[in-house]
This record gives sequence, structure tokens and C-alpha cells, in this order.
Amino acid sequence: MRAARPEATPAMPGATPKCLIQLTGTPDPAMVAPMLWGDLLGASGPSVPAILLLALALDALLGEMGPVFRLLPHPVVLIGRAIAAIERRWNTGTAGPPALRWRGVCAVVLLCGAAAAIGAAVAVLARAGAWLWPVEAVAVALLLAQRSLYDHVRAVALGLEQRGLDGGRDAVRHIVGRDPMSLDEHGVSRAAIESLAENFSDGVTAPAFWYLLLGLPGIAVYKTVNTLDSMIGHKTARYFHFGWAAARLDDLLNLVPARVSGVLIAAAALFMPGAKPGAAVSSMLRDARKHRSPNAGWPESAMAGALGFKLAGPRRYPGEVVDAPFIGPGTPDLTAADIRRALRLFVVACVVQAIVVVGLSVL
Repeated sequence: MRAARPEATPAMPGATPKCLIQLTGTPDPAMVAPMLWGDLLGASGPSVPAILLLALALDALLGEMGPVFRLLPHPVVLIGRAIAAIERRWNTGTAGPPALRWRGVCAVVLLCGAAAAIGAAVAVLARAGAWLWPVEAVAVALLLAQRSLYDHVRAVALGLEQRGLDGGRDAVRHIVGRDPMSLDEHGVSRAAIESLAENFSDGVTAPAFWYLLLGLPGIAVYKTVNTLDSMIGHKTARYFHFGWAAARLDDLLNLVPARVSGVLIAAAALFMPGAKPGAAVSSMLRDARKHRSPNAGWPESAMAGALGFKLAGPRRYPGEVVDAPFIGPGTPDLTAADIRRALRLFVVACVVQAIVVVGLSVL
């Protein structure tokens, strides 16, 4: 006995069935947007991609929400305070290298466990009521860095344009670890563009990747590890052993996002006049592994190739001189105008990433 055919659901009067839209290829724009948003929201509330899209929009519009966090500590500031407190207690000169490395492992486990628990608690709260989900979107937005990265790098261009080399040095010291007094105009410009490319991966693509994969616990753990690496993951006498676990875990968590960010920059070059997507790809394949970081070379070499720059190269940090090779096919003699070109490519890459998130939501 054959199963009964399911009864057809009658269409709303005047509505164009989705199947007809697919067959005719001439969708009604008034119908497509609600259908797409419906796919994003899902039957049981906003999907993870929908929340991520809202978070990306909030971050792009509001950035670090300065007025709010003049009164309250920012989540990343709280993470930094916790790291600093543990480092002061555990990274002591009385312990030998094996003990320091073990303490560093314990610090990573403790802080990541706390971050995952807090992220899970916020996620449960956000799903406890029909209209509490914006809490999750705001939490994600606070852990993204599109706007703040743009603003900090733009400040370097403005410093060079308005106050010359001193203005550029003063602005760039907020976003790089190298000695700003050792940089000329070209060095300041390269440092700003390198920071923009690397932090497109660390501050935009990687948080979005881990949120899509593991939700709020994923992005909270990632941001904790990334902050650990920025504070203690240095190859200096003080942090070499204690920060070993943080640095290795940060490398691991950025392994995929860094390469994705390079591809996004190359894709963005398709839509920016004067940029070269083919050169971005060839530069990645040729130069990414020249970088001393296993991950930063991918977005940096993609940006260098796309815009005809030569990045990286020798640089001076406090107490250390790094004789690194250049990456990219172009010139190292960059200026504030080149910083602005890099910022335009960054904006387009952020838009491309948002489009990819929409695409993932409707697969």
C-alpha cells in the first residue's frame, strides 16, 4: 500500500512560491529579502550566522562602545587583568624552566575553562527568553575588532599627514610592539599595514570562525588565548617558559583562520580598483612561510601582493633586533596614502566575510 501523498500547503494570496522563483530566475525583490532573513532566523529563533551578522554590523557601527566602557570594564580588559594577576603570582624567578612551563599550562587551562563557562552561561541566558538573543549578539560584537582596528590604523595615517613622522610614531606605538623611534615614515607605514593585515585575522576572521564553530564558548576561549599570547607569549627571558603554552595554543587556534583571512583579502582585491587578486594569491603561496609566525604571513603576504607592497623585513623591538626577510613583490617605501589603500581593502574584505557568513547560513 503506497503512502498517502502529503497535502500541499496553499500559498498566500499574491505570493510567489519559492520553487517558481528558482525556476523562472526572476525573483521578486520584495520576496527575496524576507525569505533570506527567514533562513537566517530559523524556526526556533536566530541562527548562529544571523547573530554573527548582527554582531559584525554592531561592531562596524559602534566599535568598542567607548561611552559604555568608560563606566564598565570591557571584557577584554577583564581578561587582561586576570592574566596579569595570575602571571604576577605564578611567573616567579624562584621557579625553574620546567615548573614555569607547567604553571603556564595551568594558567591557560584555568583561564580558558573560565572563559568557556562564562560564554556558555551567557549563551544559555540569551536563549532563555524569546527576545533575549540580542544579549548574545552584543557579547559577540564586543569580541570582534573591525571598527577599533580600522580606527587605530587610520590614526597612524592621520598622524603622518597632520603631524609628520612624530605623529605617525606616536600613533603606531599603540598597535605594534616594535620600537617606534627606530622607524622612519616608510617603517611606520609598513608597521601599520602589517598590523592591519595580521589583526584582520586575529581580531575579525578568527573570532568569527570560532563563534560559527563553537558558539559563545568558542569565541570567548579564542579571545582569551589571543590575549594570553599578546601579553605573555613572547620569546623574552621573562616569558619564554611561562608563555610557551599560550603561544603554541594561539598558533594552533589561528592555523585555519589565518589562511582563510588571506583568501578573503585576495577575494576582496577582485572588487577594489587597482588591487591584484592574482598577485595576492601568488604572494601568499611564495612568501607566507617566510614570516617568523606560522600564521601572520598569510594575511600579510596577501595584502602585500594585492596592493604591490613589500612588508615585514628587518625590525627592532625593545631589546631585540629581528633580521626578517621581506614579503611581497612591490616596494617597501610606503606612505600614509598606502595605509589608506590598505584600509579600503580591509573594509572590502570585511564585507566579503559578511557575505560568506550569509552564504553559509543558507547552504
